[in-house]
Amino acid sequence: MKIRKLDDLAATIRRLRGEGKTVALCHGCFDLLHLGHIKHLQMARAVADYLCVTISPDRFVDKGPNRPFFTETLRAEALAALECVDFVGINEWPTAEETLRTLRPTYYVKGQEFAGLQDKTGKLQRELVAAEESGVALRFTHEIVYSSTKLIAQLYGANLEASSHPVTLRDAYPAPTREYLAEFASRHSLRDIASRLEGLRGLRALVLGDGIVDEYHYCSTLGRAKKSPLVVYRYQSEEVFAGGAFAIANHVANLCDEVRLVTLLGAQDSREEFVRGKLRPGVRPKFFYRADGPTVVKRRYIEQYLNQKSFEVNYLNDTHVPEEIEREIVAYVEAEAPAHDILLLSDFGHGLITPRIIAAAQRCARFLAVNAQTNAANAGHNLITKYRQPHFICLDEPEARLAAQDRFGPIREVAGRLLRETSAGSLIVTLGKSGSFGINARGEESCCPVFSTSVLDTVGAGDAYFAYTAPCVAAGMPWPMVSFVGNAVGAIAVQIVCNRKPVEKSELLDFLHHLLK
Repeated sequence: MKIRKLDDLAATIRRLRGEGKTVALCHGCFDLLHLGHIKHLQMARAVADYLCVTISPDRFVDKGPNRPFFTETLRAEALAALECVDFVGINEWPTAEETLRTLRPTYYVKGQEFAGLQDKTGKLQRELVAAEESGVALRFTHEIVYSSTKLIAQLYGANLEASSHPVTLRDAYPAPTREYLAEFASRHSLRDIASRLEGLRGLRALVLGDGIVDEYHYCSTLGRAKKSPLVVYRYQSEEVFAGGAFAIANHVANLCDEVRLVTLLGAQDSREEFVRGKLRPGVRPKFFYRADGPTVVKRRYIEQYLNQKSFEVNYLNDTHVPEEIEREIVAYVEAEAPAHDILLLSDFGHGLITPRIIAAAQRCARFLAVNAQTNAANAGHNLITKYRQPHFICLDEPEARLAAQDRFGPIREVAGRLLRETSAGSLIVTLGKSGSFGINARGEESCCPVFSTSVLDTVGAGDAYFAYTAPCVAAGMPWPMVSFVGNAVGAIAVQIVCNRKPVEKSELLDFLHHLLK
């Protein structure tokens, strides 16, 4: 069997080298297996008696939105089907450093694009150190090179035409967006953005809001019932995600080392064990419990073939929490908010955020960022206008227009009116396919185009946008840069099913690199 565990591969390679045989190792993602990969592997096999290929596991693939396209099992099986490949292993670490030390092949084979030993991430340099320490020789292959950047762009649904210049991700976008990116790149560098994002690690973040358990029940359509106007579905499978404030805390943990989550669980069907298992290691939860209801669950039924949501059932008690719980939460916020650099308040209107809790947050937070959501359970009753003097507000366009009672006016006027009415320091409105518009109390505006050209799922994308932009504003990131980062996060988030995983900082930086290149 070609596909083996790393320990088994290490023993096999030791035996082969003991017999005087040579073994070459290739390592990579090998997501979209193409002719360039095959030529590279064939030439690597010619270097040695045996060829071993290790692949990056799904959890460490940082190639950008919707990656990896194929799971680690499918990628391993595809490689094992190639005649030139003798052994395949799924790596256990983010890079090949420890793999080289564990397997100790004769040669480590890389493509010609790495021959200059230049790698912006620094991964190759660290791998070379590991190879030298393990007595592994480095070899390069010289074969047809295909543009992985072009493949990434094609993942966004772009119809890239033949061009006389190297294809970049910018070619996936219409002319106005390409012009925006070129102008932005002339003023801001990836190094500056990366440095500012890295600087957020020291921020102490407090996330306060409604936690939600999102359930996706996948079904296939059987047809119309014979005796009633009812569509009948066949159950296929289900997934459960930690959403709402749980997801926001996980996103923030990619930026800030210290994250405290304050949220509400129900004494009835609390889902606490599930929630704790889904929180990132850097997130420290403080749960309060209401005896008169369950933890909020939103169960969505998905037609699997088209990935379309058919209907949704909410399990919740969305009345305000009892007064005794409210007093405990207020006391906790008053004690903890001053000790944190930023308070991200995520108000879904599901009973946790009461007027007294809002007042405590406004009174005690050193930097208050607010997202007040409109949804089916609270439509018209959870407007951002109930807040006063937050430092940052993040809304989508329907939420902003509903709060401003303005369906058709220019979004600049809508945003400006809400900024004045709430006395906020800054405000961003996300506009779906039209990008985003931001304005602050200093009169600075930012209009940023959308960076996604296809959408897998919008659920949770607004939470990711809020979670990433709020710390950026708190740290004083330049206003146009905040919108740029936020829209990039949004483009990644809409390629993730619900809250299957948070947006990783590494994949954000990789995406920004391709946008600015």
